[in-house]
Amino acid sequence: MTQNTRVPGTAAEPLGVAVVGAGYWGPNLVRNFQSSAAFRLQALCDLDVERARRVLGRYSTVAATADYAQILADDSVAAVAIATPAGTHRDLALAALEAGKHVLIEKPLAASYADGKALVEEAERRSLTLMCDHTYCYTPAVTKIRELMNSGDLGELHFIDSVRINLGLVQPDVDVLWDLAPHDLSILDSILPEGIEPIAVAAQGADPIGAGRACIAYLTLRLTGGAIAHVHVNWLSPTKVRTTMIGGSKRTLIWDDLNPAQRVAVFDRGVDVTGAAQVQAEARRDLLISYRSGDVIAPALIEREALGAVVEEFAAAIRSGRPALTDGRAGLRVLDILEAATRSLAFHGAVVGLNGNH
Repeated sequence: MTQNTRVPGTAAEPLGVAVVGAGYWGPNLVRNFQSSAAFRLQALCDLDVERARRVLGRYSTVAATADYAQILADDSVAAVAIATPAGTHRDLALAALEAGKHVLIEKPLAASYADGKALVEEAERRSLTLMCDHTYCYTPAVTKIRELMNSGDLGELHFIDSVRINLGLVQPDVDVLWDLAPHDLSILDSILPEGIEPIAVAAQGADPIGAGRACIAYLTLRLTGGAIAHVHVNWLSPTKVRTTMIGGSKRTLIWDDLNPAQRVAVFDRGVDVTGAAQVQAEARRDLLISYRSGDVIAPALIEREALGAVVEEFAAAIRSGRPALTDGRAGLRVLDILEAATRSLAFHGAVVGLNGNH
């Protein structure tokens, strides 16, 4: 398939796209593709055609169909966006890639690392865009955090602590790790500066209500450079908490996603340590520790819908041929951690190494 390229001085033709899945997330994709000048929504595909028609609305001219093969055979469809259960991702995405379509997939990329790797390799073999819809990575808050992390404003990374808990729906097919942790792990993958990455994971989980799968879980990630990241996910909390704390040698950042008045705050507070080499000879066996208490800054955030930014990034990646911010390999790194965490759970919290060959 010939990629649609931008011609200088002219408006690029919109890319034809089809959404697959009219359940929970599909309608959000439909709305954002319809709002984007970069795309033209051609079809909504779902096994329940009536549900697809209800999502599109009575007067929509977009096709509602249950025939996925017909979509893949349609030359006007350059890309597909898949919003179906994770167990279907591999087959649906592989068929789309083999048909020459660019692919956007709702998280997680696939139901296993092996399946995700097959998709990444197929997309690269065909020079097609494969992108994972890690929506949180495109929020104004995470965009600002990524900027602060990469600018060095926080200093050397010491720790990351993330909490994502609520009284949530116990999923029938996955545990709380696979349901909630992909959000935090994709954010982690997005914000870590170059040269810092997870190298091993340990996980603890519990099923106090007898659901047959972990409903509460704690992940601890060892990072290159000695830093540590911790993720707490829980379906059973009576209160909803969405917070991330990032501690650096210069400053500490707190992101409270449920506080619209101040989502991100940067604290110039922490511990300063003077190394032995800087201390007089007679005191070198001790380290001088001092506590720093400075200003708290709340960076201004430009509010926008994250999924709209996902759609625009998908278009930009297709047109330029560059990897998307959350490309297939980013999705594969998240799957690597999830599978290692699952193995760790099975071995009662043992430290498990990562594949790392992404």
